[in-house]
Amino acid sequence: MFLSRSLYISIFTLLFSAYSIAQTTGSISGNLIENQHPVEFATVTLAQFPDSAKVIQFATSDSLGQFTFKQLGLGKYLLKVSLIGYGSNSRIVPITGSNQKVVLANLPFLTDAKYLNELVVTAQKKLIQKTSTGFIVNAAANITQLSGTATDLLKSTPTVAVDAEGGITLRGKAPLILINGRNSNLTNSDQIPASTIESIEIINSASAKYDANAESGIINIILKKNQESGTNGAAALGIGRGSRNRINSSFLLNHKSEKWNIGLGYDNRFAGRTRYITNNRTNFNMADSYLIDQYRNDKRVERLQNLKLNLDFTPNDKDNFHFEAIGNMEGQDNNEDLTSVVREQTNAFNYATDRHSFEYRRAKVGEGALNYYRNFDNTKKSLTASLTTSYERGRENTDIITSDLSMNLSALGSPYLQRTHNYEDGIVSNAQLDYAFPIAENGIFETGYKGIFRSIKNDYEFADKIDNNYVVNPASSNIFNFQEQVHAAYVLYHSRFGNTEQPKWKYEIGLRAENVNNNGKTQTQNVQFTNHYFKLFPTANLTYLINSTDFWKFSYGKRINRPRLGQLNPFVDITDILNPHSGNPNLKPEIIHALEVGFNKEWSLFDFSTNIFYRHSQNTIRSFLIQQENGAVLNLPKNIGTTNNFGLENIITGKPASFYDFNLSFTLFQQYINGSNVQTDAIQNSFNWFGKFINNFSIGHGGKLQVTGNYNSASTTPQGKLIPLYNIDLGFQQKLGKSGNARIGLIAVDIFNTLKSGYDTRTVDFQFSRTQKSDTRAVMLTFAYTFKSTFKEKLMDNQFSKEY
Repeated sequence: MFLSRSLYISIFTLLFSAYSIAQTTGSISGNLIENQHPVEFATVTLAQFPDSAKVIQFATSDSLGQFTFKQLGLGKYLLKVSLIGYGSNSRIVPITGSNQKVVLANLPFLTDAKYLNELVVTAQKKLIQKTSTGFIVNAAANITQLSGTATDLLKSTPTVAVDAEGGITLRGKAPLILINGRNSNLTNSDQIPASTIESIEIINSASAKYDANAESGIINIILKKNQESGTNGAAALGIGRGSRNRINSSFLLNHKSEKWNIGLGYDNRFAGRTRYITNNRTNFNMADSYLIDQYRNDKRVERLQNLKLNLDFTPNDKDNFHFEAIGNMEGQDNNEDLTSVVREQTNAFNYATDRHSFEYRRAKVGEGALNYYRNFDNTKKSLTASLTTSYERGRENTDIITSDLSMNLSALGSPYLQRTHNYEDGIVSNAQLDYAFPIAENGIFETGYKGIFRSIKNDYEFADKIDNNYVVNPASSNIFNFQEQVHAAYVLYHSRFGNTEQPKWKYEIGLRAENVNNNGKTQTQNVQFTNHYFKLFPTANLTYLINSTDFWKFSYGKRINRPRLGQLNPFVDITDILNPHSGNPNLKPEIIHALEVGFNKEWSLFDFSTNIFYRHSQNTIRSFLIQQENGAVLNLPKNIGTTNNFGLENIITGKPASFYDFNLSFTLFQQYINGSNVQTDAIQNSFNWFGKFINNFSIGHGGKLQVTGNYNSASTTPQGKLIPLYNIDLGFQQKLGKSGNARIGLIAVDIFNTLKSGYDTRTVDFQFSRTQKSDTRAVMLTFAYTFKSTFKEKLMDNQFSKEY
């Protein structure tokens, strides 16, 4: 099921064959100053000249104004430096055989025209770095999400929509989430502390090089890794309160020498939360179970601990080996109470129940990645290879006490006891090889292979207590096994027209082939399925460069949405008997055709980008509510037919005053859902939009204030709409002391306590409304200290979750 011995041998043969032909590479380092003072937090990017749109490395200047780029082949590079409030610029930097280590000492941030004879004015802002496929968000720019997770960072990421339950969408659909470019069992972004994140890459128009399983785009979460020499580190502590207390801490330690880089990081987060849920349903065609009202509240304690190790070995200037290991431990203790009242059509009382459950969840994820990078004298040539494995072990046990209630909601008779367990063991492994080489003067040809290997076992058991013994209910229990292999290969060619150094046109065409084999079966129920399909996914991108910063972009891509394990598992969970849910083993993959036209314009103090997009989906996978004979409503994923989305995505960034800058992003789209193949009235056509407004203020010496507002309109579902979401967050951060080695932060999230989620559904059979409100309003105080290090932003950023 997993990588064969021959595949491992082949990949390592390629690695060490490349290692044996080592050649010389160089580096670019420097420090930024302004009025003889270091400039920190400046965005520094490096691109291969003249292909300035393709960023190959990304850094932020530290507290000494320093930055470093290593493992660079001989050739010319375009170095861009930008920071809001300064005259952003770029410089062409050559690396030659006689000058392999370029040092740009005391580089003035604002320079005169004579010094800038090769500079190109840009307007890149600190928060966002534009790329040819989307943009990169610097996590250090977000101070309103202290002590949170990746989910919280994404809530303040332009063009990304996150609902109150943590559901993540790009342009109205779920994206593919990668960790350092790889598939992982850390699929729940709440498992990734924001303090470990360096940046977030948003890829809207992915080429054939990327996984085809990205229906609306890709979110690549890039974890932090130190680049400074010597021994250094940092520590941080945060305390806060919403409706309940919470605490978190972080620690980083790193040592880097000429050939070795060893880093170790640990962080934890302990918090309590409360949540209230209300369900109201009317069954139009059931006189006895006509009105159903449910009230649920729970108190939860959550624990999250992470340990990260990175080990880099650079034996020479050409070869780079990188090993990364991540250990994640998550725990949840939940005390939940659910009251259900059922009335007849005449409003007469029928029956009522109270279910009290004690849920205990423990999950562990262990992940390892071995990567190899090969540089060549020709900077257009590259070789990378990687092997990764991610293992998950989840255990959830629930004890349930259910009582019948009278009309006045007092207990009747003796309660009956039940218990469940839900155990999941899963492994996902990746093997990837990418090779690029030049063709003629302007062309580059890329090719590669990627294999994804999954094996998952899900064990669900439901038992009733009878005569002091728990008896398993076989109709409500099963063991589900799922295996999947995805073998993909791609070819990609990109080139340009016009002047070699300043081309007017760039184009890229590619083709990806994917062969998928998966199968699933239950051991206690006679359900079994097998899927095998081979599909081709063409992509094309065309860019017209008006000048070095302004351009038009046209792209097309074919994508696929493969059903996930939870969507395929046929087991029906009846923990809440009035609202059961299950997977659907008969799901087919969803096929998507996407078109996009984009425009980017930059001025000295403002920049603007807009994208018009269209997406057509066949066999669209959506959750569907189906009424049962007993009045319950089953939540089941189905292929509902087709979906069409047509929209406009915009990002505006500006610095209108010396003390103030902002980022405004908003997406508007029309969505048409045709699910008439499932139910005749499952046709929806509506306008949706969401936006973010991030405001940054400089206060005094070393002080920063950030105010962020979010709004998501009511979005369309096949049978109704999700309710709108809106909230405002506030964050303040202040340097302490002359050196700034210590920092203190104060944040308040959802300050008006407005963030809640829910949906309204109406069909010919029933009407269903659900609302959920967590204790999202909270305050957090954070303190961090950096020792012998330039990590100042590494721990104070992004450590607080709204969802507690």
